[in-house]
Amino acid sequence: MGGARDVGWVAAGLVLGGACYCIYRLTRGRWRVGRGPRLRPSPSAEDLTDGSYDEVLNAEQLQKLLYLLESTEDSVIIERALVTLGNNADFSANQAIIRELGGIPIVGDRINNPNHSIIEKALNALNNLSVNVENQDIIKIYINQVCEDVFSDPLNSAVQMAGLRLLTNMTVTNDHQHMLNSYLTDFFHVLLTGNGNTKVQVLKLLLNLSENPAMAEGLFGAQVDSSFLSLYDSRVAKEILLRALTLFQNLNNCVKKDGHLVLRFTSTFHKGSLFFLLYGEECAQKMRALANHPDVDVTEKVVIITIQF
Repeated sequence: MGGARDVGWVAAGLVLGGACYCIYRLTRGRWRVGRGPRLRPSPSAEDLTDGSYDEVLNAEQLQKLLYLLESTEDSVIIERALVTLGNNADFSANQAIIRELGGIPIVGDRINNPNHSIIEKALNALNNLSVNVENQDIIKIYINQVCEDVFSDPLNSAVQMAGLRLLTNMTVTNDHQHMLNSYLTDFFHVLLTGNGNTKVQVLKLLLNLSENPAMAEGLFGAQVDSSFLSLYDSRVAKEILLRALTLFQNLNNCVKKDGHLVLRFTSTFHKGSLFFLLYGEECAQKMRALANHPDVDVTEKVVIITIQF
């Protein structure tokens, strides 16, 4: 009898132990039954950086993640944390929460990291955060550093593109555009030497600036290589050509009155400046040639520009 009772207790123990183990497994990370709800405990900060964690984080989880990013020097964890923060900063509510938690300087400090992949991830996160206008008032302190990274990093690199995207977002409004005044010639250099994707991104940035009359003088005065006029060629990709024409159109609106150049602009700029390129005979010839472009969007832009020549 005693042996049977002992066997019974052992069997019960095995059943109980198995049940406990199943409960442990169900609550230990992400488990699904069919398409039912997920069961998980409160995740650790490291768990939140797991690429398979695809839920939108709440304030408590974001705080954990920011603490992890601030406290670790493990490059793998830093990159994963920055990617997770960047993905969550796609949501407007989290853009505000991250700011209120003091997260923007924590992310921004990582653009000084020697690891280029970390710099790229930090710039991408700042880019998403910069969609919020209140966040821009904090992110603006990094503009000079971002410009330096854009011009010092290899041409067409991931860091250069991430920096250009952030600067484009930061110049959607006029508030911080003046901070780019001393870099305008450098932006035109990247425009002319970069590949197609880089050209498009720089033109997006320059278009933001050209819509602000206060930036016209700086843009016109930028020293620009004559190869800039090669952008006004029928063989140039449409997405580049249209943006280059819109840049001219926007700047034209800043210096023309009743169809004529305002006198103060004609005597301000030196040879080699963007102003002299746009209002020289070679550019006029380019515009006349583009008037026969097969694309109606292009010809419409050209007509608007040339009617004011």
